Amino acid sequence: MPIQPETGDPSSGLIVEGLTKRFGGVLALDDVSLQVRPGEIVGFLGPNGAGKTTTMRAIMDLLTLDAGTVTWHGRPMDPTVRRSFGYMPAERWMYPRMRVRDHLVYYAELTGIPRPDADRRAGYWIDRLGLTERGGDPVQSLSSGNQQRVQLSLALLGQPVALILDEPFSGLDPIATEVLSGVLRDQVDQGVALLLSSHQLDLVAEVCSAVAIVDHGRIVLRGTVDDLRRSSPVRAVDVCFAAPTSWRPAGATVGSGGHRLVFDVSATVDVRAVLDEASRHGTVTEFSVAPPDLSEVFHRVVGRPVHHDATIDDSGSKP
Repeated sequence: MPIQPETGDPSSGLIVEGLTKRFGGVLALDDVSLQVRPGEIVGFLGPNGAGKTTTMRAIMDLLTLDAGTVTWHGRPMDPTVRRSFGYMPAERWMYPRMRVRDHLVYYAELTGIPRPDADRRAGYWIDRLGLTERGGDPVQSLSSGNQQRVQLSLALLGQPVALILDEPFSGLDPIATEVLSGVLRDQVDQGVALLLSSHQLDLVAEVCSAVAIVDHGRIVLRGTVDDLRRSSPVRAVDVCFAAPTSWRPAGATVGSGGHRLVFDVSATVDVRAVLDEASRHGTVTEFSVAPPDLSEVFHRVVGRPVHHDATIDDSGSKP
């Protein structure tokens, strides 16, 4: 039975408090706390080895914690609660020789879904995720992107109240990414709480209502994407000139044959003064000042850029 919150319950949704986990001498999680409410997508970000996968495994009760609690609407993560969640690990947890539809039906039955309903749900998700022509093919014959679609289908079969998705967009082409984004938005519109990790920060900024950034096992920043961008100590200036300019502000990136400059200034700077300075070096045709994008916020917080092709498991073996 789905576990629903009481109206106005302050403990509504998934609440993770004080998660601590050591693997030998490695402190993989250091007092990690976060919340995901029904109808909310929270992006869980961090460099390789930061603790994302370990946190997600802890939420699903797949490892023993040294300290901390995980609750859903105030209830501990017992087997009943866990069965109401959908989980998509970063690793491929599938039987490679099983045919796609058979795999989905078999998994659904393992979770207690009656055979007719399991077959119906498998057919729905095969069609919804664009696998109609591959339903009779072995999983191992699929591309990495299509295997990712199958793995997401497994997480969705049980009509979950919450989704924990570890790198769900990995290996997907732009069309598949758009399909998956639509599916996730539909789930959230139905009240599902969604926690997802991803190295595709532009996509996170587009689909997530909030973000938590973890580094070295600790949450180092959290908030809405807009709030995190606005709270940055810098602003990005983008200025175009009618003709190439020799002006070179500190740290400027030059584009369009010297017609365009992009550089950072302090968030407290007088924007008019920046425009006046630019105008002394040529005829300005375009000028904008905006908070940095999420990728830049991430880089400033963790001190290094994100790796979009990351596949390293951060459960403690790669601290």
